[in-house]
Order: sequence, then C-alpha cells, then structure tokens
Amino acid sequence: MVDRVWNFSPGPGALPLPVLERVRDELLEYPGAGASILEISHRSPAFERVIEEAEANLRDLLHIPSTYRVLFLQGGASLQFSMVPMNLLLESAGYVVTGSWGKKNAHAEAIHRGGARTVRDGGETGYTEVPTSLDGLADGLDYLHVTSNETIEGVEFPLGFEPADGPPLVCDASSDLLSRPIPVERYGLLYAGAQKNAGPAGLTIVVLRADLLERIPRGVPTMLDYRTYVEHRSLYNTPPVFAIYVLMLVTRWLRDEIGGLDAMAERNREKASLLYDEIDGSNGFYRGHAAETGRSRMNVTFRLPDEAMEKEFVARAADEGMVELAGHRSVGGIRASIYNAVPVEAVRALRSFMERFRTATP
Repeated sequence: MVDRVWNFSPGPGALPLPVLERVRDELLEYPGAGASILEISHRSPAFERVIEEAEANLRDLLHIPSTYRVLFLQGGASLQFSMVPMNLLLESAGYVVTGSWGKKNAHAEAIHRGGARTVRDGGETGYTEVPTSLDGLADGLDYLHVTSNETIEGVEFPLGFEPADGPPLVCDASSDLLSRPIPVERYGLLYAGAQKNAGPAGLTIVVLRADLLERIPRGVPTMLDYRTYVEHRSLYNTPPVFAIYVLMLVTRWLRDEIGGLDAMAERNREKASLLYDEIDGSNGFYRGHAAETGRSRMNVTFRLPDEAMEKEFVARAADEGMVELAGHRSVGGIRASIYNAVPVEAVRALRSFMERFRTATP
C-alpha cells in the first residue's frame, strides 16, 4: 500500500480508493477490449457498454425520469455558464446568487446574452446564508438559476428547497451532485463538473428535461447546442472516454458499496457534523463562515484568530498528512472539502488535529 495522505482538496477532489484500485488493475487492458481504456475507440463495443452503464447508474441513483436526457460533455461547469443562456434564455432569466461561482461566472456569462438579472444576491451578508424560499423569484422568467453548493464560501441549499412549480429551475450542482438524493423532476436542467463527487476532471454531466429542447433557438453553434448531444448520444465528437469510465466505477461504488444516495447523505451528514461541532464548541477560536441554516456538507469553511495562525494550521496539518486545507485565495481562511470519497476516518483525524491545535495555542 502506498503512503496516501488525507486529501481535502476542493477539486479535483478525492476519489474512492476501491475505484482507484480498479482503475489500476484494468489500466493496461480493459476487460474484453484487449487494450487500455485510454486507447480504445469511443465507438467501440467496449466503450458503448461503458457509457450505457454510466448513464444507467446515474438514472438509478438519482431516479431520473424517462422524460429527461443525460448528456456527457466537456468544458466543465464553466462552459455551462454560457451554454445554458445560449440554449434557454429567450427573453429573461433570473439568477439567485449565493456565492462566488454564481456571481462571477454563471451570472456574469449570462449577462452577455442580455435579459439576465439577479433576483436575489447574498452579497449584502457576505454570502453566509441561502434563501429559505424561492417563491415569487421566478415569475415571468425563462428559467431560474441557482448554485446548490458554493465551494468558496461553504454554503449549500438545504434538502427540499426546490419549488414545486414555476419556470424551469436550472442548477449548477458541481460540488454536491451524487452527495444526496434530489428531486430531479423539479428541475429543468442540472449540470455538474465531475471532479468533486463523480470522477476526474474533464467530464461534465448534464441532466436536461426533454421538452426544453424545443425552445432552443436557431443559430446556436453545433458544439454548444444541447440537441447535438441528445441526437448523437453524447458521441458527436470524441467524449472524455476515461472520465466516463471512472464515472461508471464511482456510480457502481455508490450503488453497491455505499448503498445509494440515502446512505451517502447520512455519511456526509456525519462527516460535516464532526467538524461543525468542533467549530461550535471552540468558544470562538474557530469561526465558521456560513450561517447554521446554510452550512455546506461538502466544504467546511472557517477562520482562526489571525492569518499567521491559519498559515501555521495548514502547515502543521500537512506535516500530519492532511493536505489542501487552505481557503480559496479570494477569501483566505481554512476550507476542508469533504466530498463523498473522503472517508470518515480522514474527517475524524482532522477534528482531532483541530482540537489539539486549539488547546496547544496560547
């Protein structure tokens, strides 16, 4: 066994060890292909089976209705910031901004198309919370866009926030897709870069309600038109073959070893509680960024008494085999990203370190 650290990276994030071991064992020769998964054609029978299972597993885990299409794209969520308005923004769209990704990227790109407006901006409170209701925010809009989890600020919409009706809800779910059950039928479109909970960087998952394809205007460039990928089953050009293969293995792991998304959600709740309990019980030594009602289960963000102490915290944690704990460069502080593949043991080790660091500091 190699000497692996506890990886709290915000992305690309940790991958499940059983998945990495399977990739290692199959890397030289994918079963039945006679070649590596890195070498086989995306139109080969072997890859046909991979992409079909990857979609089937996603549909099973997320209970995706048959009226939705599952697409495998490239360009990350960042490309979706542009593709969504290019395909769906006809007259006006609303953006609920709860953090940096929603503000600087999703909304900023939509403005280029015209008709995009912010219907709620949490910047006045420093992006420490999320709205308790979206009722009335989307009246008369083509769609309402949210970011379900903001990795920089560490805020996340709670379960069940989705409105039951109104214009299509569009969601950047990059950092919490597959971390818990979600009511897909309440969304018009979900998109997510895979590199947090679903696989390696290079793959973007899109779940799109089929009737929305009819509203896409003429003139959208071929490679930016959702219809292209629907009509060609995500095989119009060479897709990210290796990343889709890893997604297939990750979804198998979630289904067969974890027991599905209900079990994964409970595991993630336990991990987050370990850290938030230490923060809350530290008498202000650790100061969490997010309000309690909007705390992320994926990215736990907090500050220490001063920046020098934060740098010492990061350095000493690394010495003990816990890495990638520095907060985003735009906000500083500490950020522990505890995605699906980060085991409970890693989070317990971090909590123990936090206790020892706090009690040893004068």
